[in-house]
Amino acid sequence: MRYSTEHKQQTREKLLASSGALAKRGGFATTGVAGLMNAIGLTGGAFYNHFASKDDLFTEVVRRELSNSPLARLAERGADRQRLARCLEQYLSLAHLRDAEGGCPLPPLGVEIARAELPVREQAEHWLVALHSAWSTTLEDPELAWALISQCVGALVVGRMLASAEVQGQVLEASRSLVGRALNETR
Repeated sequence: MRYSTEHKQQTREKLLASSGALAKRGGFATTGVAGLMNAIGLTGGAFYNHFASKDDLFTEVVRRELSNSPLARLAERGADRQRLARCLEQYLSLAHLRDAEGGCPLPPLGVEIARAELPVREQAEHWLVALHSAWSTTLEDPELAWALISQCVGALVVGRMLASAEVQGQVLEASRSLVGRALNETR
């Protein structure tokens, strides 16, 4: 039985959404094609109607997750320092730290992106360079833009490595303080 183009697109969208959530929750590399398809109620064989390979799916997951992240929306709209500071305050919160599946994809996917094939890394680089460009304009300091991007992502990675909310809070508070000083000192 042939499915309509609309049905195929809906299935592809479900696969992308489910794969992004699975990747951010437990890792993309550890989940096989059968597991990815089973998550949306289909067999592994149907996968190849939507993607040529698992790497192609991961490239699209990375593009989609990065494009839909809060940092991407901030970069697209443009932001003054106050708006950027508010966004980073939320980014460096316990609520965001605890929401790996719904939060920024860089902390949970960064290592897998680094190990991925060139198209995946190119997709991540394209997005990061655009984010850097937007923040460089706002901050009028390209070095500070890279430093803040790295600080924020790194703080979430370290925070998620920790067992206690108390120490996680200390890491996030230290990072918020550092980011706040950096934003205020470079005016």
